[in-house]
Amino acid sequence: MSDPVQVFPVKEIKKLTLEQVISPEQTLLKASYRFDLSDATLAIDIACKCFEHPMKNLTGLSTKISEITITETTELIVFSDLTVALLLTLTNQCQITIVALNAINDRNNQISYRFSVLTDSLSTARKKLTAFAMQEKIEVALIDNAPVLAQPGVLVMDMDSTTIKIECIDEIAILAGVGEEVAAVTELAMQGELDFAQSLHQRVATLKSSSESILADVAKDIPLMPGLETLIKHLKQYHWRVAIASGGFTYFADHLKDLLKLDAAFANELEIIDGHLTGKVLGSVVDAQVKADCLHKLSDEYQIPHQQTVAMGDGANDLVMMAAASLGIAFHAKDIVKKQADTAIHFSGLDCMLHWLK
Repeated sequence: MSDPVQVFPVKEIKKLTLEQVISPEQTLLKASYRFDLSDATLAIDIACKCFEHPMKNLTGLSTKISEITITETTELIVFSDLTVALLLTLTNQCQITIVALNAINDRNNQISYRFSVLTDSLSTARKKLTAFAMQEKIEVALIDNAPVLAQPGVLVMDMDSTTIKIECIDEIAILAGVGEEVAAVTELAMQGELDFAQSLHQRVATLKSSSESILADVAKDIPLMPGLETLIKHLKQYHWRVAIASGGFTYFADHLKDLLKLDAAFANELEIIDGHLTGKVLGSVVDAQVKADCLHKLSDEYQIPHQQTVAMGDGANDLVMMAAASLGIAFHAKDIVKKQADTAIHFSGLDCMLHWLK
């Protein structure tokens, strides 16, 4: 760094939040601000508006950029209530070096800070970051080349336990009197310990002869996941396409499509004859690969570049779809999904995703 920087002693500001140190009023940054955080000092470009008076202005502050492989597109996203001390601990434990402040986003009544970071291994840093986030009960993301909110994109989400709070087949099973049996199989399938198609046929078979009316009973009060409607509203403002790809059933997926004005819904169709379930699924099962195919189909149909595709889910059956997207997000997910996802939302609602986008 050759230009003047503001330098703050960390011991004097470590208990302050980012919002208390770096003014969120400058949400539209003219350029990335150089940033260096060490155990002793926080140094930031003199052009960045800070609330605290700097200790002094320095020039030529030394950094370790030359010692690390540069990945300029990788960003660390944290929320404004994170303290300087916790940010420092995060960077040390996850082996991340912050080099610049790229943006301050004010979205959906929350403020997030986006930093350019360097790391020797993105996959290792992500694993450490997931463990750190769970330990500290915070939302944080480490994303390489994130999709852009203000450009059209495609979001495909799982349905059960992602867009809605329940597993529909488990609720149907409770009304059919086989709840415990089906729930146990569902959990094994979500953990990736059972073939999904096999587990689906096994669970649906237990519903044979049940009245079709139990589907309506589940659908009438279906609980939406917090943040779902807000997320869709914001994405639609920027002409995003939003869809559901579910290993669940068309009865509920189509209901949500109409309710939320989604662009598409893909799911399995239960066979119903004379007002009763036959215990069978019609056609091919919507499994992990079919979910991924749905993502490709929508991006092709609406001419959305791969860079602008996002997939979100919570179970092992979502992993192929998430890998097929530019950004795969684990939402309140099983451990197997958190380990393989690009990033995660652990505690917040679905609208947290708005901050993971550029």
